[in-house]
Amino acid sequence: MAFASKIDDFPRRLASYVDKLLKGAKAADLPVDQPTTFELVINAKTAKAIGLALPQSLLRRADRIIE
Repeated sequence: MAFASKIDDFPRRLASYVDKLLKGAKAADLPVDQPTTFELVINAKTAKAIGLALPQSLLRRADRIIE
């Protein structure tokens, strides 16, 4: 199970930083970028293999379930 920032957002945020740097901004002057969207991914196959029962309420909240 993982709760982390969406990997799909990374290229967009990275492109924004590169754009600013290419336009002459100093890296030290750029703010630290914080993720704004997160996703919950559950590996149900591994949970089943180790005998872990996952509550339905948790599975309903997951953005992605790996079967």
